[in-house]
Amino acid sequence: MAATQGYPLLLLENPLLDIQARGDAALLEKYGLKDNDAILAEEKHMGLYEELMGRDAKLIPGGAAQNSARGAQYMLPDNSVVYIGCVGKDKYADILKSTCEQAGVKTEYLVDETEPTGKCGVVITGHNRSLCTHLAAANNYKLEHLKQPHIWDLVEKAKFFFVGGFHLTVCVPAINALGEEAAAKNKPFVLSLSAPFIPQFFKEQLDSILPSLTTSLSHEWGTEDIVEIAKKLALLPKKNTQRSRVAIITQGTEPTIVAIADKDSGVVVKQFPVREISKDAITDTNGAGDAFAGGFLAGLVSGDSLEDSIDKGQWLASRSIQELGPSYPYPSRPTLAPE
Repeated sequence: MAATQGYPLLLLENPLLDIQARGDAALLEKYGLKDNDAILAEEKHMGLYEELMGRDAKLIPGGAAQNSARGAQYMLPDNSVVYIGCVGKDKYADILKSTCEQAGVKTEYLVDETEPTGKCGVVITGHNRSLCTHLAAANNYKLEHLKQPHIWDLVEKAKFFFVGGFHLTVCVPAINALGEEAAAKNKPFVLSLSAPFIPQFFKEQLDSILPSLTTSLSHEWGTEDIVEIAKKLALLPKKNTQRSRVAIITQGTEPTIVAIADKDSGVVVKQFPVREISKDAITDTNGAGDAFAGGFLAGLVSGDSLEDSIDKGQWLASRSIQELGPSYPYPSRPTLAPE
């Protein structure tokens, strides 16, 4: 077998097809949903997807880390990003693969023949959105797929890893395998907590990745101050002591908080105002956080400073919310770093 090409950035999470449509308070109440929330679907939510289809829904490739993968590749040279996850054997998986190919992202999907491709119902109300995810095939990812020689070769050649927190509900051994590789070879490993329900309901899984974090996020720190929380996150113990932990908290239109563990001062905190755009220019905030992660990762891969990487994340988020869904203004691509 020919040697596998190396891609500097490797991402792992749950590929989904977003079913996005306009809704109202009555629709949210019917399915027990909240504005600007993200939950896993229960049986009571299964009717939501057909109801959204009846509202002239748009089908948009999604999954948080897959959105970030497309965003990062949008700002990086060709052949920079590979994305891993599990899909069904159906036309929706073909849509996901085709969209990633158009964006320049290499995909290495595990194809599950027993479940359909996962989907996410996106209810848009004004500038708000509520996400309800039915993982389906995405829930069946296996460590054995990651450990296949041609895929593990991609892991070994990658220089940066990003795991979306939603994958904590799926395959913790795969996350740990990437974490061990990163720690052993001093590679940056980025984990997104993704949604409030992750630390609330998947404490054991998260604790296996970041010891002590779930207890801290269960309000035992005794503070709701975002800066203080960022400080405590940065000071959590970590296996790779060659790198300081960096905690990043985005707050929508409020400043992005960054806390950096420092051996001399304990922790350094920085705040970065977001890039302002007029409300009239906002089309859809769905995927803004994914875009921020994509731009931030692009900065890391490019060797930019932390400050410039944060700025790239905010720049890409500001571009994404002017598009429909977690999208970027293809086919034009930036040729210079954002100002």
